[in-house]
Amino acid sequence: MQQIENKTILVTGGAGFIGSNLCEHLLHNNKVVCLDNFATGRTQNIQHLLNNPDFTLIVGDIRNIADCHKAVIGVDYVLHEAALGSVPRSINDPITSNDVNVSGFLNMLVAARDAKVKKFIYAASSSTYGDSEALPKVEDKIGKPLSPYAITKYVNELYADNFHRMYGLNCIGLRYFNVFGRKQDPDGAYAAVIPKFVMQLMAHESPIINGDGNYSRDFTYIDNVIQMNVLAMLTENPEAMNTVYNTAFGDRTTLNDLMASLKKYLAQHDEKIASVEVVYGPNRAGDIPHSLASIEKAKRLLGYNPEFSMQQGLQQAVGWYWKNLK
Repeated sequence: MQQIENKTILVTGGAGFIGSNLCEHLLHNNKVVCLDNFATGRTQNIQHLLNNPDFTLIVGDIRNIADCHKAVIGVDYVLHEAALGSVPRSINDPITSNDVNVSGFLNMLVAARDAKVKKFIYAASSSTYGDSEALPKVEDKIGKPLSPYAITKYVNELYADNFHRMYGLNCIGLRYFNVFGRKQDPDGAYAAVIPKFVMQLMAHESPIINGDGNYSRDFTYIDNVIQMNVLAMLTENPEAMNTVYNTAFGDRTTLNDLMASLKKYLAQHDEKIASVEVVYGPNRAGDIPHSLASIEKAKRLLGYNPEFSMQQGLQQAVGWYWKNLK
């Protein structure tokens, strides 16, 4: 993986799953500022970084413009990961999702513009493809959003494009596809599917799959996401700027196949897991049936070359969960 060096990088949501992995990786060669309000971020994700003199934690909220201005002082790049994720959460509480994901995003754009940062790289989402049935998903062909969350992430793309046109702020959006890996939170009502399944299987509890298990996703290991963020910071190619990229592996796995793989890898630690039964429930409102990314644009313009397949990443993730959460 290419490296970026001797920069000062702000990671918003830096105590969250993706943000904390970015902070940890970037600290090897850079100064890192983490902005987080700990609504969903976890102190333990960054505890080991707090004594590093190149790491600065700002406890603050992107909904507070003063916090945003404070966080960007002296910063070269902004990696904007702060958001309220989860389609079901946004359906249950669209107002808070909008406040954080749209108003907070706009605050960060304004702060980055005023501080004249080199580049604003932000977490976009595969949910933006909405009701488009085309596979694989290609960046310039989207459908209508299927949830308030998806709307907020699409609005982010519109704002980023507008801030480049109006103010010359260089922005790159990374449409994340079902990211998983170490430090992903298994707890709470809106936990992502992989850590949730892992914790249930380790406890010999029957996981519940929404639908018949044939919905498919382009599950993307965290290290591939780190690579994309680094490449987005490094690129000087004008054609590669001020656009969005699918951030994925470029392959899809059904939930049934995912469950079979999780059982296989976990059974290597506890053979009883192989016989845990799976329960099937109703489909979830706002869910996209199938998701598969084309990563050709990222390969061509950024030199993206994902290092971890879904299976390779799953083995790494299962090992981490077994060691840290069992």
